[in-house]
Amino acid sequence: MLRLINIFPLAGTIFVLAACTQQTLRKDGFEVHGIDVSHYQRQIDWPLVATQDIHFAFVKATEGETLRDPLFSRNWHAAKDAGLKRGAYHFFRPAASPEKQAKNFLEAHLFETGDLLPVLDVEVTDEVNASTLRKRVATWLRIVEKKCGAKPIIYTNQKFFNQYLAGHFDGYPVWVARYNSFLKPRLHKDSDWHFWQYGNQGKLKGIKGPVDFNVFNGSLQDLERFTLHRSPQPAAEPTAVPATVVQREASPKRRNASQPAAAANP
Repeated sequence: MLRLINIFPLAGTIFVLAACTQQTLRKDGFEVHGIDVSHYQRQIDWPLVATQDIHFAFVKATEGETLRDPLFSRNWHAAKDAGLKRGAYHFFRPAASPEKQAKNFLEAHLFETGDLLPVLDVEVTDEVNASTLRKRVATWLRIVEKKCGAKPIIYTNQKFFNQYLAGHFDGYPVWVARYNSFLKPRLHKDSDWHFWQYGNQGKLKGIKGPVDFNVFNGSLQDLERFTLHRSPQPAAEPTAVPATVVQREASPKRRNASQPAAAANP
């Protein structure tokens, strides 16, 4: 028995590492496919991407109180011009002010009717306790929901959701990362998932290097329920991104192929 106990954790570790390094193959059995990108993908040929059965794209806009992705504006407009549904996400820093983070996100770009719901990417604690984390997440969600007129999507990985968020944000759409070739996400508290990021080593023509692959748990018609039905006014006009701000980015996100957070959920 002792030998078996020692073997299983090792096998699990090998499985997780393999999921992070092997090429991600497209999922069968889903009608709607998408990707998520940031400046790590560099220059993207969006018209070419759109010809490969890709229907939507989530694009990193902001992180923390001040950081803004330097390629967001280019990706944001080009994805729409290529005919894709587009959504913007904010990488949440729990130790920072949720009010300032929401302001940073809302000032960074203009939403339009038909865009996918805004996304809060929350997958680190930054040494903040669970109660404080949830309160600050709730504050960001409340501010952005009031401005946009719809509940934002919560993105996280399966382990983080089950440990910190399950049962506390009922009614919010969930986009979950679980890198597994065989098993769908399993969320606690009977929570539903709506988007599934199933791998971070996808390959597409028009993108140099790996990209995250996602599916939507429904049809293209169903996807319309996760879009904005009115265009909120921006908190302020979008401003240029100072180079010094981008260089101080605290996170290797989004999405660096070496990021282990989501893959630790076999």
